[in-house]
Amino acid sequence: MVDVSGKAATAREARARAVVRMAKGTLAAIFSDGVAKGDVLAVARVAGIQAAKRTSELIPLCHPLALTKVGVEFRADGDDGLAIEAVCKVAGPTGVEMEALTAAAVAALTVYDMCKALDRGMVVENVGLVAKSGGKSGTWTRGPASQPGGGP
Repeated sequence: MVDVSGKAATAREARARAVVRMAKGTLAAIFSDGVAKGDVLAVARVAGIQAAKRTSELIPLCHPLALTKVGVEFRADGDDGLAIEAVCKVAGPTGVEMEALTAAAVAALTVYDMCKALDRGMVVENVGLVAKSGGKSGTWTRGPASQPGGGP
């Protein structure tokens, strides 16, 4: 684990995104509460929040953080996708990018789990950092030339 004991505690924020592609009918069922397992968005939101809080248990060498905010939001992405955006905040010596990424990814996997009986062909795609602020490196925002898998 990297030693961050000498770093100043600053306000830090990270936003991450994931998209779940699915059949149009599956997306419609999610938004109309038509999934047998229950309210997909509510369960996925809680799963994402819990995952962010437990990131240091899931990712080796990741610092445990006292998060001050975790939020998970959903919106349709076309007629076959569910976009998930997670935001995490902390006042501390290290960033929250891994927590935001974990929240978005686990929320997406929860959507898959809850809807797999309707659509086993769903795909989780484009998990990536959208923006971060705070710390020595300052603010970073993903630009159009900086897609997931690409550089800054």
